[in-house]
Amino acid sequence: MKKKKLAFLAFVIIAVALLLEAGILKSVNDSNTYQMSEVLLDRVITVLNKNDENEKGLIESLKDDYIIRAKAASYIIDAKPTAEHDVEELQKIAKLISVDEIHLIDKNGYIYSGSMPKYYGYNFDSGEQMSYFKPMLTDKDLTMCQDVTPNTAEKKEMMYAITWNEAGTRMIQIGIEPTRLLQELKQNEISNVVSAMPLYKGIEIFVADAGTKIVKGATDRTWIGEVLDDLGIATDRVNDSKTVTFHTKVNGKLCRCFLCLDDTYIIAVTMESSFYLRNNIYAVFIVGIYLVLASCCMVYMLSRVLKEKYEKEKLIYTSNTDELTKCFNRHAYETAIHSLDLHKEWIYISMDINGLKHVNDSLGHAAGDELICAAADCMKSCFQNYGNVYRIGGDEFVIIITEKTDVLPNLITNFDQKSAKWRGELVDSMSVSYGYVFSSEKEWNGIYDIAKAADARMYKSKSCYYRKSGIDRRR
Repeated sequence: MKKKKLAFLAFVIIAVALLLEAGILKSVNDSNTYQMSEVLLDRVITVLNKNDENEKGLIESLKDDYIIRAKAASYIIDAKPTAEHDVEELQKIAKLISVDEIHLIDKNGYIYSGSMPKYYGYNFDSGEQMSYFKPMLTDKDLTMCQDVTPNTAEKKEMMYAITWNEAGTRMIQIGIEPTRLLQELKQNEISNVVSAMPLYKGIEIFVADAGTKIVKGATDRTWIGEVLDDLGIATDRVNDSKTVTFHTKVNGKLCRCFLCLDDTYIIAVTMESSFYLRNNIYAVFIVGIYLVLASCCMVYMLSRVLKEKYEKEKLIYTSNTDELTKCFNRHAYETAIHSLDLHKEWIYISMDINGLKHVNDSLGHAAGDELICAAADCMKSCFQNYGNVYRIGGDEFVIIITEKTDVLPNLITNFDQKSAKWRGELVDSMSVSYGYVFSSEKEWNGIYDIAKAADARMYKSKSCYYRKSGIDRRR
């Protein structure tokens, strides 16, 4: 039973420890995931801002370069007047300064010459792309460069730079298909920037337009073009001042969502619940194994301690207990009487079974043992709650009463009644002689004087028994 109790206790301790660990891990993981999301959101915002700055810087640097090339074309043509209407010569000049097109435009904004005759006749009123340069007609000190724009004729992505010549008689426009710029801009697109971010499996990033809520970039490019709300990310929760956190389902998977607003973008980071629960399960499993092993060791060690204690108690019990009657034995008796205090009240009762020799001789030692055990049981039943019962010899017993000595008359009466009513299988009656002495009767020289006095009274009672019964005690 003790082992079962220990095992149950170990199980309860392990269960409580695992529940506490799970609670602590959940709290820690919630804090860690929030901090991780803050880092990711800050990282995305930083990358987006840097991307915008890079694009602007790249375009501005190219504009300066293209204006310089337009001025270089103007100087060359001014230095070589024959090239003004010579298409081949203008194409050579275009190649020399590494541009795709050269257009010569008159004071009214009409293309009258250039390296590409198919554009002759287009003017600043030919379309939105051409009309961008209308301010050149009123300010001859002005130079302009256009952002990447589809041209009027073919809708081809081009950048155009324009300047007046030294004499102010014509405008020179150069056109370049900014392959490198377009490639870098494409690489810097939100969709590419976000999808290229290295992340753990189970984490997704979404960048959407703040106005339309349409996803412009995501770690999984298949989400691009979708509306955040349709994906399960409620944009009405977004807060201008802080990151908001909520649980939602994205693509059928339970996630924890972190949402924030940054000027023109809504940025969302989702973490699948399994992302951090998996680590919790592993941690709980590992700690569980450790606790089970530790508990097994503790149970084993405790069982060893209990076993040693049990063996010790058993040894003490054996050394102090009479094997036949289970009363205290002579050794326990000697120890007990030396601990008694003559200044306190207690009672010493000496008891002896009458006729034991006659029973042994006539009915056998089994009958004698039955009588001894029956007498001991009667003594323990009547006196054990108030003191101890000792078997100090074959049929000799001593009872020392230390509790409630005033109830002795009742105890003696109860004992007499029990012993008189007893009937055994081998012996049909029991008789016990006894004599008792109170430690408070007089001033005693020692405990053994009390024992002798009790024995004397017991033998007096025994003599009276034999005299009345007519039994020869020697037979």
